[in-house]
Amino acid sequence: MSYLKLLGATLGKLTTFLALSVVFVAAFLKYFDDPEPVHITRMATADIKNLEDNFRQQNKSCFILGASGETGKVLLQDLLKRNIFSKITLIGRRQLSFEDKAYENLVQEVVDFEKLDDYAAAFQGHDVGYCCLGTTRAKAGAAGFIRVDHDYVVKSAELAKAGGCAQFHLESSRGADKNSSFLYLKVKGEVEAEIQALDFDRYAIYRPGVLLVDRQEVRPSEWLARKFFGAVSAISSTSMSIPIQAVAKAMVSNTLLRPEQKVEVLENKAISALGSESDKK
Repeated sequence: MSYLKLLGATLGKLTTFLALSVVFVAAFLKYFDDPEPVHITRMATADIKNLEDNFRQQNKSCFILGASGETGKVLLQDLLKRNIFSKITLIGRRQLSFEDKAYENLVQEVVDFEKLDDYAAAFQGHDVGYCCLGTTRAKAGAAGFIRVDHDYVVKSAELAKAGGCAQFHLESSRGADKNSSFLYLKVKGEVEAEIQALDFDRYAIYRPGVLLVDRQEVRPSEWLARKFFGAVSAISSTSMSIPIQAVAKAMVSNTLLRPEQKVEVLENKAISALGSESDKK
């Protein structure tokens, strides 16, 4: 009996310690929240349905890179649900299968990313491009990561610009910096800068923190990070994490707006605000 009491007391103390730790970290991270941009306030007072109706009447088309990935899948679902484009094209290395009839009018272009110049036609005639393409160093190795997250992305953006695309929306990462000593953040920063140099009519960069999503593939370190930041987010909204649905919804909602600047960088807090506004219609 004394052993059980001791065990119960120990578990109780451990639970209390973990709870207090989460509260402490949440309070600490609050200081690192991104400042709220001015245009988010404008979005909060806008009639989102009217914005969608007006955009829909323009008969625009778009393409998605990385539609098989976690963000890309949710982005595609939201685009289909809101029906703001007359044509949606998926550009990827393989044909994707869908059972729902909502997907039956999609156009799919299968390309070899190692020979993208041979598939320039797939990038022609689109008004808006969404890029959610990416891998990890753990999965592809350093060279493979650079090839996918840099080479494929930048080359795709070049072909899209040459094909007449006016808007380009890039999913990047919090902390992206071309001068970073960390490979992941350095590559993300380089990609942001190189695409900006292409001079799209409008260029939006999204820098989410830890993406809160249950992946089909198991990545132990990411699973632990998601669980930790998910617990923190339940107490306090921080700039360190965000549900993946909010990222996708923000990318769609931001497409409808007339930006104050030609190039936008949306940090985690701005993404979260835009993602939540789309639920108010």
